[in-house]
Amino acid sequence: MKLFTIGYEGATMDEFLSALREAGVERVIDVRALPLSRRPGFSKTPLKNALAQAGIEYVHLRALGTPADGRAAARAGHQERLGRIYAAQLELPEAIVAAEEMKALAGERPSALLCFERDPGGCHRTLLWRAAVPDAEIVDLFA
Repeated sequence: MKLFTIGYEGATMDEFLSALREAGVERVIDVRALPLSRRPGFSKTPLKNALAQAGIEYVHLRALGTPADGRAAARAGHQERLGRIYAAQLELPEAIVAAEEMKALAGERPSALLCFERDPGGCHRTLLWRAAVPDAEIVDLFA
């Protein structure tokens, strides 16, 4: 399986959409717990609409997002703490179901995991794919 990841930090909507189109992404899987953004166009509804206009499907899997204490650890640069918190999140029944859904969706068509952070090394989406699809070929867009 090939799986893309993308963080929109510092990107315009045009840059974001161009990166997805150039990579051949057909589905964005939003793995933010709170699909809200201060960046214009990147909150759930406007993002879903912009992606639809570009011919890209949008799916939100809230259960794969980072809980508040994990987001605080990430902002503070405490990667080890984020890892522990997020590992516990992935053990929750709803996250287990969502991870299986993510794998099925990504297996159907080219898909990208979406979160805010541009650097995948500082984002839970890397922890997610390592736990859920460790053998996947990963392509980090904007990395």
